[in-house]
Amino acid sequence: MEFVALDHVQLCMPSGAEERARDFYCGVLGMTELPKPADGAAGRGGCWFVAGSVHLHLGPEEPFRPALRAHPAIAIADLEDLRQRLESAGMVVTDGKPIPGRRRVFSTDCFGNRMEWIQLD
Repeated sequence: MEFVALDHVQLCMPSGAEERARDFYCGVLGMTELPKPADGAAGRGGCWFVAGSVHLHLGPEEPFRPALRAHPAIAIADLEDLRQRLESAGMVVTDGKPIPGRRRVFSTDCFGNRMEWIQLD
């Protein structure tokens, strides 16, 4: 079997918090919201976002619990720009232990889901 690519990552969010998701993912991170397909996904709440080849889907879950350990690791071009954006939005950013060939930091999204951000050297 040949793996080709990761199509998307889904994170959970509280029900009814779509505007908060848009404020963070579009406003802070600069992602673009995608319309959800009318085949039923659109009626279940949540939001879909894209930036470059990265697709993130957020879906409501009740009771909501943020992912504190499981997380996406997203490669970005400018780690310092991201750090400034996150810190300006009041998010805590922590350095990750070094991995050869990459720099990384951790933060959460606006719902407390853990996120890893990687800049390849």
